[in-house]
Amino acid sequence: MKIICIGRNYEQHARELGNEIPTEPVIFLKPDSAIIQKNQPFFYPDFSNEVHHEVELVIKINRLGKHIPSKFAHKYYQEIGLGIDFTARDIQQVCKQKGLPWEKAKGFDGSAPLGKFIKKDQFEDINSINFHLDINGKTVQKGNTRNMIFSVDQLISHVSQFFTLKIGDLLFTGTPSGVGPVAIDDHLQCFIEDKLLLDFKVK
Repeated sequence: MKIICIGRNYEQHARELGNEIPTEPVIFLKPDSAIIQKNQPFFYPDFSNEVHHEVELVIKINRLGKHIPSKFAHKYYQEIGLGIDFTARDIQQVCKQKGLPWEKAKGFDGSAPLGKFIKKDQFEDINSINFHLDINGKTVQKGNTRNMIFSVDQLISHVSQFFTLKIGDLLFTGTPSGVGPVAIDDHLQCFIEDKLLLDFKVK
């Protein structure tokens, strides 16, 4: 099982970090050891002083595929969910300044809390889904899939040109603006529309 992540897929988020708007999807990977399931807590790592939250719509791949045309991409997933792409921003900045890969800032143990999945046919349009993240009862990030630079189907098609997609692979589709730090004892809750899919604490 692979965790494939997309960076800078919302224009406002790219701008808030001072990044250029990408002309093709920005791809990075997380190992399966990054996943936290069943609302288990996230333990703040001792190697970072600046871990940021990034809530993302997550697609679960349900068919084997490679070189998938966009018009057929919808056949390769039936469920959507939410996850957090935790980022050790301080470590990422050092790596970027040195021109080094920054997987250790993105793929560390526990950096991908994952919520429940729901059937995509519950929604009229996969390209118009509201989602948001609350921390301690306050909404800190909210997005809608219509604001993605690259749609879900475009992402699946693009990624499949480089990586064979397998059943159970997860695609984190990018985060909207509003990213920021978390702290010990924070309570995070992630919603698609009014459905609570992920609910956990930072310890």
